[in-house]
Amino acid sequence: MKNNHQLKYNSGSMAIHWLMLVLLIAVYLCIELRVLYPKGSDARDAIKNWHFVLGMGVWFLLLVRIWLRLKYQAPPIHPQPPKWQRVASQMVHLILYGFLFLMPVLGWLTIGFEGKTINLLGVHLPNVLLPNESFAEITEELHEWLGIAGYWLIGLHATASLFHHYIIKDNTLKRMLP
Repeated sequence: MKNNHQLKYNSGSMAIHWLMLVLLIAVYLCIELRVLYPKGSDARDAIKNWHFVLGMGVWFLLLVRIWLRLKYQAPPIHPQPPKWQRVASQMVHLILYGFLFLMPVLGWLTIGFEGKTINLLGVHLPNVLLPNESFAEITEELHEWLGIAGYWLIGLHATASLFHHYIIKDNTLKRMLP
């Protein structure tokens, strides 16, 4: 591990953080814009497929991000926040990572339980699940509910970083800026 005297996250972690934000915006846009097209239309199916592909991109980047997080220590916050803020930050990050991991898995399970194949950029991945309408409904409901919670979770994360930057005036946000 690198020493903890660095002032910013490493460039790979920064790039992945901001790329994940862009992908998450695109994931949410796809699912919100699909309603502009009738069910069963090619355009709606394409948007839903992009929703899945982008979601899997987020999942892959999360795995890389976790690897980088284990390899490199987070730079310290100056001035150091109180313990309750450090604990709250760790909890929110764990919940965010869980959310980013679970959402694509639930989406993939929903597609599998619906008996559909998974189209990942033109490659049809085999469906290893038996169709099960009840499980499909459960996983889809969880996916949708967590998707709504994700708006709040991402908003909390962004609000906290802006609060630290503009109100507390520490380096929390600057550590993640190129």
